[in-house]
Amino acid sequence: MKWFWIWWVGLALLGTAGLGSYRQVTLLGELEQAGSTLAAEAAQRADQHDAHLTALSAIAQADKTDSSAFLEVATTILRFYPRIDEIQLMPLDGMAPMAGTGPLEPNLAEAIKAAAAASTGQTALLTAPERPGHYLMVKRSPNNDAARDGLMLAVDVAQLLASDAAFWRNGNATLRLTMPDGQVVFGPAEMPAAPQFSRRLGSATQPLLLEAAMPVSLGQLLPLDRLAAIIIGAGLLAAIGTTLMQQRTRARLAERRAELSDMESRLAHAARVNAMGEMASGMAHELTQPLTAILSQAQAGKHLLARQDNAALGKVLDDTVGQARRAADILERLRNWSRPQRAPPAPVDLGAAVRSVMTLLGSEAAQRAVTLQPRLSTRPVSVLADPVELEQVIFNLLRNALEAVSEQSEPREVRIELMEAGGAVRLDIADNGPGVPTELVPKLFTPFTTTRPEGTGLGLALSQRLVERAGGEIAYIPQDRGALFRVTLPLAPGGDTK
Repeated sequence: MKWFWIWWVGLALLGTAGLGSYRQVTLLGELEQAGSTLAAEAAQRADQHDAHLTALSAIAQADKTDSSAFLEVATTILRFYPRIDEIQLMPLDGMAPMAGTGPLEPNLAEAIKAAAAASTGQTALLTAPERPGHYLMVKRSPNNDAARDGLMLAVDVAQLLASDAAFWRNGNATLRLTMPDGQVVFGPAEMPAAPQFSRRLGSATQPLLLEAAMPVSLGQLLPLDRLAAIIIGAGLLAAIGTTLMQQRTRARLAERRAELSDMESRLAHAARVNAMGEMASGMAHELTQPLTAILSQAQAGKHLLARQDNAALGKVLDDTVGQARRAADILERLRNWSRPQRAPPAPVDLGAAVRSVMTLLGSEAAQRAVTLQPRLSTRPVSVLADPVELEQVIFNLLRNALEAVSEQSEPREVRIELMEAGGAVRLDIADNGPGVPTELVPKLFTPFTTTRPEGTGLGLALSQRLVERAGGEIAYIPQDRGALFRVTLPLAPGGDTK
């Protein structure tokens, strides 16, 4: 059930994020398209203003004594082009009368004269407090150094940017038009959001900056109907996915359990065979001693037989039998160690298992100049386990301890202590080596974790698995110096010797 909720929430969040991103891109795309269209329309209208100024200037210069024709054309322009709501003709010398479509404030008249007089041929753009929401186009007439008049055309920006597009009628977007010098002529001084559309009008005389900003609300990004469909769809997909995953998990779990059991047995066997190969030289030394003793005693027996000393000969033959049994015991331990079959759990004397492993590793300990310090009970201490697997665990821990102390100066010591506590038995294997690095402690029993370049990092992981299979636990106990590994196993029924 937990996975169902995880899948549902994950898919719902993913779908919601996708819907939000899609809506964001869609809305901004609509703004970009609508803004581009409006900018193109406004640029076309602005170009018409230049044509009107040129025509009005020609009419004003054709009839210098009568302004009736000029006013008639100006009135017609105002009627057919609502965005142009004022036209003025201002004599630069102040002698001729003004002609315009409405009254003109003195301050504004002076500003128009100054702009026309300063003109070098380009149309001047002005703003005036007297005409809010407008910009003024001022041109000298005629457009040369002998100009006598200043011609003004006032443009209502709201009309310039008027559009029949449904996008602008919904009121979500805010428009702003800025003069070339950065003065805002239409719209708010501070936009409600960063402008997502910005473009200058494609007019040579009126390069005004058109900006549009559209704050996107959560409701616009995530419409309720679409959001509900996503949540419902995510729930259905989560239910289907969870069901399929559970079925697949159960099947794979059963397969993995079977594979893991077989793999552990094969891995333990491979580790033992590998260790047996490494111990071959030590075992050869172990066998050399009893074989040499047998040879010497056989030669002595021949001399005693020749002398008919039957009493001494019997003792020699007894010693020979003992040495032969010693060699057989060594070979038997090697044979048991390399045996691949897994035996069923049975009562095992843990002390005897420790002694057997110490015998196997005795030569290696001597070669490394390591002193083994066993503290074992003389009484049998039985635990319920696979004998070979139990010896595998002891071998791994003891072998690790030998390798840990072999690189340091003497004394090199490994302590093996076996203790009973209630219904459990505790086996401690401690060394006085450098210990385990702090950063490796949390993952010490994780496969492939090792500090040795030639190590596989599987010994402790395998040991933990084998101990847990016997119903016990293995742990690393931090020490001031060296490392201490503790194996705790329950006593076999009837195995408590107290």
